[in-house]
This record gives sequence, C-alpha cells and structure tokens, in this order.
Amino acid sequence: MDADASPMVLILGGGLIGLALAHALARRGRPVRVLSRRRSEAAGFVAAGMLAPHAEGLDGALLSLGQASLARTPGWVAQIEADSGLACGLRRCGIVVPFATAEARDAYPTAAWGETLDRAGLERQVDGIGPAWRAGLLFPQDGQIDNRRQLMRALERACVQRGVAFEEGCEVQGLLREGTAPEAPLRGVRLRRADGDSQDLACREAVLACGAWSAQLLPELPIAPVKGQMLSLQGPRQALQRVVFGPGTYLVPREDGLLVVGATSEPEAGFGEGLTPAGQRQLQAGLAALLPAAATWPPMERWWGFRPCTPDGGPLLGAGPVPGLWLATGHHRNGVLLAAITAELLAARIGSGGDGDGHGGHGAVDGAFGEAERLLGAFHWSRFGAHASGPRNG
Repeated sequence: MDADASPMVLILGGGLIGLALAHALARRGRPVRVLSRRRSEAAGFVAAGMLAPHAEGLDGALLSLGQASLARTPGWVAQIEADSGLACGLRRCGIVVPFATAEARDAYPTAAWGETLDRAGLERQVDGIGPAWRAGLLFPQDGQIDNRRQLMRALERACVQRGVAFEEGCEVQGLLREGTAPEAPLRGVRLRRADGDSQDLACREAVLACGAWSAQLLPELPIAPVKGQMLSLQGPRQALQRVVFGPGTYLVPREDGLLVVGATSEPEAGFGEGLTPAGQRQLQAGLAALLPAAATWPPMERWWGFRPCTPDGGPLLGAGPVPGLWLATGHHRNGVLLAAITAELLAARIGSGGDGDGHGGHGAVDGAFGEAERLLGAFHWSRFGAHASGPRNG
C-alpha cells in the first residue's frame, strides 16, 4: 500500500456528523471519502432534531458550544440547501419547558435565557397542556430541524454535488500506523467490504465519526451507547406550535402535523436492537402527561437508535490519540444541535496545517481562530485522564 497515493481525507462513519464534516471539507476543496457500515443506524437518522441548548439546560463549556452552534446553524443550513437544492426543514419555533412549580422553573440552569411563564402563560403557548404543569420557560431562540426526513437527505445530496465519494456496507476493522511507537502516525485503515473481502486503504488523515461505535476502533475513548426509543403520531396541522421539552419526554411538531415523541434513555441496553413494551409505555405515559389530547392521535412510526455518550455528556472533538486521526464523536443527545459547529471547527482545524496537539501552528491568537481553539480545547479526548490512556497527538 502506497501511503502517499492519495491526499484524501477519510470520514469513518456516515451519520450526520460524518456527512456534515465531509461537506465542510469538500467545500474547502479537500478530496473526501465517507466509509459507512450502515448509514440508516446512525443517530442522525433517528434523533428528533431539536436545536435546544437552553431548553436542554446545558451549562459550562457545553452550553457555550451549543450556543455557538445554534448561531451558526442558519448559515450552515443555507450552504446545504444551496448545494443540494433541497430544504432542510429548519424552524426557529421556540421551545417550552414546563415545570410543576415556579421554584423548579427558577432553579433551571438556563432560566436566565428564557421567558418565565405561569400557568396561564403555559396555556397560551401550549394549548391543551396537561394539568400537572404550573409554570414554564419559553426559549424563543431554540428550535428544530427535520433531520429524519429532510436534513439527512439534503446533506447527502450536497456532499455528492461537492464530489464526496461514498462507500456503504463496509466496516473499518482497524487503524494502520507507521510503526509501533506511541507517536507513530496514521497511514491507513483496514476495511472489510460488503462482499467479505478485506483491503487496506491508504490515508494520512481520517476523522473518527462512528458515534456509539467509536470505542470499537479506539478502546481508550470513553464512549458507550445509550439506547433511545421514539415514536411519531399524525396530528392536525398547526395543533402544536412550540416544541415541548418535558422531564423524560419531549414533543417535536413538524409543519405538516407529524408529532415526534421521544425518547427513552436506556444505557443498560447496550447495542440491543428493537422496541420494548416498557419503552413504548414510557413514551405514551409522557405524551399523555404533557399533551393529553395527543394520546388519541393515530400512530405513524416507531423506531430506536443509539446515542454516543461520554462520562460528562460532552463530545470528543479535535486531535485524537493517533497522529493524523481526528475525533468528531460522543455528541450524546446533542448531535443535531452541534453538527454545524463540529463541521466548522474540525474542517478548519484539519486544513490548518497545525501540529495536531490542539494548539496548532498559529499559536494563541485572537478572533475566530482563538475561539475555535478554546472550544476544541474544552472537548479534547484527554480531559478524562486515566480513562483516556493513549498518547496525546503531538
């Protein structure tokens, strides 16, 4: 295998994050190839599409990252729509978070970014909301995107239009390196294709965007799957204007009346596939508590997926433990929200010519590059100390 044969960047994983990065790199003129085992299993296809850094009650560096991504999302979507000719379904519809008491509302981590609601205010925002909710917060700046039906399709087409190559049905079995030393750089990946043949594919740079499966390639990464089940109902058009983010259950209304209901959180399930009666009952109970009338709407679809979760709930971004391997994984339940900022930061970093240690050849500078380094630095894989035992890329 000639390691210098191709300057192409390999994207390991064909979900939302992988496609977002492929598109961003291709727009910068980089040859890109996406390797995917089965794109339909990616979290980007099964998420509800909330853009909710405030409604989710994020804090610290993760809130800052989410806010930065929320601000960039309209421009990011505009690029995808221009390249694909397809709408992505972006809606800044606002999100309501209901509470049983005003005290609980006021103690919410992001209460300062929201508009306070009493019971009457809740009823004005969410017609028919359940009687248990006496107070709320409205985050008009938050919203949603129809990832399942629109965004993923548009992003795939935008990638194709920009010349991204795809290989579906292949499994990356291992990383190939120039020697055995801890600092040995990446020289390629070993693939098992759909026909069963194995092949070594050369590359100097790759992005690990395998989501919940990332630790199968790099066991030192503290990423575990958290299964989530969801369902959708067909309601009357315009019956619900706002997303409702309740404790344990959320309701995401699409423009055509489809209502997405999610999601269970099942870390004990591992990669166990399939729906469970207990999970579906939990969703139905949460729906009935938030919006009783919707419990009678006809069901449309039921599905499940696997969120990639780290110990602190934040992603792993930037240079990885193998020189030449970049990380864009571990986004947990915020993959859709963080797609825009992940694509922007990583695409710029991969093309910067830096040394890969999270500091780069530009040094500590002000402005956009300085912000990028600050955001990436907060989510470096080595922040978990003993859990991240491999060498830091440098």
